[in-house]
Amino acid sequence: MESIVSLGADLTQLKYALDTFYFLICGALVMWMAAGFAMLEAGLVRAKNTTEILTKNIALYAIACTFYLICGYQIMYSSPEGGIIPNLGFLLGEENTLDAALQTEDAPYYSARADFFFQVVFVATAMSIVSGAVAERMKLTTFLIFCVVMTGFIYPVSGYWTWGSGFLNKAGFSDFAGSGIVHMAGAAAALAGVLLLGARKGKYDKQGRIKAIPGANLPLATLGTFILWLGWFGFNGGSQLKLSNVGDANAVAQIFVNTNAAAAAGVIAALFCSRLLFKKTDLTMLLNGALAGLVAITADPLSPSPLSAALVGAVAGVLVVFSILALDKLRIDDPVGAISVHGVVGIWALLAVPLSNNDATFGAQLLGIVVIFSWCFGASLCVWKLLQVTIGIRVSTQEEFLGSDIVECGMDAYPEFQK
Repeated sequence: MESIVSLGADLTQLKYALDTFYFLICGALVMWMAAGFAMLEAGLVRAKNTTEILTKNIALYAIACTFYLICGYQIMYSSPEGGIIPNLGFLLGEENTLDAALQTEDAPYYSARADFFFQVVFVATAMSIVSGAVAERMKLTTFLIFCVVMTGFIYPVSGYWTWGSGFLNKAGFSDFAGSGIVHMAGAAAALAGVLLLGARKGKYDKQGRIKAIPGANLPLATLGTFILWLGWFGFNGGSQLKLSNVGDANAVAQIFVNTNAAAAAGVIAALFCSRLLFKKTDLTMLLNGALAGLVAITADPLSPSPLSAALVGAVAGVLVVFSILALDKLRIDDPVGAISVHGVVGIWALLAVPLSNNDATFGAQLLGIVVIFSWCFGASLCVWKLLQVTIGIRVSTQEEFLGSDIVECGMDAYPEFQK
């Protein structure tokens, strides 16, 4: 009898260790997405702004990790009773809830520290979306101050309403890995900043015509896209939370297959759109097509069949092309297409969930879309506006002409080509 009890205890510990290890590895893959965003953005901005965009990406990751540790995680998960307003008592010295966050009868299967690590790389992803959209004309200091507020408060509040047992969770809102909670939230914050910033000089002429501003390094942008594609397997696969039994292992495999199928279909759909619209194959549209497919399947990478997942990704690939063109016509200047990829496609992703998941409803999904977008956009707009009237958010015309590398960082990314 003692041997049976001992074997059961050993198996429990083994499963705990395996699930914790899996969770940590998936978190590391998501962390690697930070490199993907950095390379993608560095490739799509002009050479004179490369050092600054890289600086923003590594700094935002560090700030996100620090302020989510200080307060963000607790805001999201310290109020399991649910509701609208999270528990803020820890800010006054209440005992840290990190260790206790997962110690319930329903979820004793991995380390709470692993959960924190997985969540913190998600919030960094949301902030990375903002970085690309405001590129080439925002002050570095302003961006980093906003990063503190976004990662320490704005994102965690909407995260509490959803993944943290808040009122959207109770209403039946479904977002498996964060098409809305992470991606649409980041895009909403980015849109608020872009509207206040205005377009880059030379992007639109006085007649309203659109002037293309090519990126400096398309090989780098392509590398960034492949890195993001790889990291997304951790993003979606890790959201299953464990794999130490047959059911969960099969679910993880299904998630990987669907994630890949949606991204591939997004590329193909964007390729066809590019050829039909421009009579050329626009590489940047293909890159955004891949990312759009990935965002689209993130809301529910488990329920669809692989063919259905490919269809979801294909719709996203078409949608992102037309969204980028439409925003340009509206004179909303987004150098990397982040608002379209993560915002417009994020909405499509959430609306697509009930098509294959009988537990989700369009009403709950629409409620989640409206609440998350309104909160992240409204709160971000207030913060951006406050920064605008105090320290300013945009570099001067002369500084924009010289480039942020010299003005903000004092060094060129490609010095041998700047002579």
